[in-house]
Amino acid sequence: MPLLTVHIEQAGYTANEIKLSEIDFTIEKGALVGLIGANGAGKSTTIKSILGLMPYMEGKISKEEGIAISYLPESPVFYDELTLQEHIDFIVSVEQMSDLQVEEQVNPLLKLFKMDKHVHQLPHTYSKGMQQKAMIILAFMTKPNILIIDEPFIGLDPIATRSLLELITKEREKGTGILMSTHVLDTAEKVCDSFVLIDSGRQIATGTLAQLQEQCGNSNLSLFDCYHHLVEDEGDE
Repeated sequence: MPLLTVHIEQAGYTANEIKLSEIDFTIEKGALVGLIGANGAGKSTTIKSILGLMPYMEGKISKEEGIAISYLPESPVFYDELTLQEHIDFIVSVEQMSDLQVEEQVNPLLKLFKMDKHVHQLPHTYSKGMQQKAMIILAFMTKPNILIIDEPFIGLDPIATRSLLELITKEREKGTGILMSTHVLDTAEKVCDSFVLIDSGRQIATGTLAQLQEQCGNSNLSLFDCYHHLVEDEGDE
């Protein structure tokens, strides 16, 4: 059984303001699924629908009992008056994490992203890259079963990007299923198992790169080329 099954017939802010329709895909254990689309295509609405944040949705989001989901938003969100350490302490308290879990799950993340010397600062004083790294730490520290990460590479330097990719690989090896929305298609092509392509609020294709290439009739196309080919085909119908 998949960790997560997404079936969205339609979703929006009201029944008369539909932003998304006909979205169907699954996330298996250890899989990395790329959610691909242009700005305004419906990626964020898809994520919000999965998280139950859209006021109106018809369909069903199914997950195994006891499955925990962690969300890394595109734009960092912090409590203004809390330091990074206080954000961590808050999550530790809510999730009832033990000292051993903190030692094994939190401290290595702080060191990996070189944030261990900045934990007592307020996040709003951080650079954009540091804010993104702080959000990554908060999203990954609880070791969820499913990670939903929205444009995770924005603001990261090459070293932090590599650290994130290594972290994603380790989580997948432990069975974590990941849905990643990104504009960085060359990276997505290299690391994702499969893709969900969205345009104008509708799913236009889903599958591995090989399956998308087959649908396009050209086994040499990149993910970038497949996306544009399929968008054009959709527009011609």
